[in-house]
Amino acid sequence: MSEIQKVAVVTGAGSGVGRAVALALTGAGWSVALAGRRQEALEETARLAAARPDGDAGAAGDTGAPPGGRTLVVPADVTRPEDVDRLFASVRSGFGPLGLLFNNAGMFGPPVPLEDLTYEQWRSVVDVNLTGAFLCAQGAFRAMKEQDPQGGRIINNGSISAHVPRPNSVAYTSTKHAMTGLTKSLSLDGRAYRIACGQIDIGNAATEMTARMTTGVQQANGTTAVEPVMDVTDVARTVLHMAGLPLEANVQFATVMATAMPYIGRG
Repeated sequence: MSEIQKVAVVTGAGSGVGRAVALALTGAGWSVALAGRRQEALEETARLAAARPDGDAGAAGDTGAPPGGRTLVVPADVTRPEDVDRLFASVRSGFGPLGLLFNNAGMFGPPVPLEDLTYEQWRSVVDVNLTGAFLCAQGAFRAMKEQDPQGGRIINNGSISAHVPRPNSVAYTSTKHAMTGLTKSLSLDGRAYRIACGQIDIGNAATEMTARMTTGVQQANGTTAVEPVMDVTDVARTVLHMAGLPLEANVQFATVMATAMPYIGRG
């Protein structure tokens, strides 16, 4: 990225995939705005980033990286337009031109039968996973279009569920299918402004959100089974590769999953 500063926003940066990606980016010399609802969790991510040896890309495995980048903690609820506006204003004033948004904040919702899912539960998942992703993408798009030079990259966190559902996951699956449409629209609308957009679809990365995989989750045939998981740093390494490409190149869709998980042949 010779023309775009290595400045990134990571949403959902207080844990799991978001934290791993933030650490990989800072280890590779990016300055990263850490966004999420829980300030204490974001501050812990910032402490972990500061404690990394200079030049250690950590999850990226890039031992030749420049000294670690700075972090900026910005508590924000991605479902609130005013919070999202404040997030990107803070990045602009604190770091300057934006090079990357990792659009990661998300939630599963309760694994209940479709007929038992309440309107409030449906709305909560849609608000975070879809509306929140749109608002953050819109904020990044505006910044990247208006800055000089124009351009940057948006990477959306899709999911294996952007392709195939799990049982009792209608809200999560619907939003992740919609994320693919968001990615494609951003890619098309961003062409004229050197804004690239790709999507990473993740399967069974070991995080707090997927802890239940190791104790057993419902399968399509009604049984319960333990599923393999992969190290979340493998996800971070993939995002860092996507982020480091020149804007003339784009990973449109990438699937990173635990090799033996029941995805191919699910159902």
